Amino acid sequence: MKKQLSEMSLEELWELFPIILKDYNPEYKQWYETESQNILNSTDAKNIIRISHIGSTAVENLISKPTIDILLEIDGSSIITQLIKDLKTAGWTLMMHENSPVKWEFCKGYTPEGFAEKVFHLHVRYVGNWNELYFRDFLIKYPDIANEYGKLKLSLQKDFEHNRDGYTAAKTEFIIKYSLAAKQEFPDRYKPE
Repeated sequence: MKKQLSEMSLEELWELFPIILKDYNPEYKQWYETESQNILNSTDAKNIIRISHIGSTAVENLISKPTIDILLEIDGSSIITQLIKDLKTAGWTLMMHENSPVKWEFCKGYTPEGFAEKVFHLHVRYVGNWNELYFRDFLIKYPDIANEYGKLKLSLQKDFEHNRDGYTAAKTEFIIKYSLAAKQEFPDRYKPE
């Protein structure tokens, strides 16, 4: 009998869900659109301020893990316990949460057999001026920087194939550098009203 994901160690999860990089898939945009509509239909949408496609799958022609990252920004009056319940009912699994600053991460598409055809990460936060939005915009505007980012990811894949935390940490300096550049170029683009 196969273990449930909740019964697996971090090492077992990393083995089952390695870092896989694929060429850009034009269907990513539609996957995002469909799933973001599902989120709006299954939650109290009046508390949602903004929902955005972030991460490498939001950037045309960028090599990426075939995982759609979605940033769901909510207002301060949201009832978090109800939102979590609604998302779980809609098939999302709560992976991680922090309360200072508020960050909840959900996933969909992880099975005891490995990745499903479509995989999603949902990042739930209070509305803010988030780096992920700026980094995405910068990569879209500057394809040469996006290409450089793709090469960095390819260079890290072998060493970190079964170490997601290491893979993420190894990209951090690059991401911060260009997120800050984007915030200078597009000042306050996502600053809450």
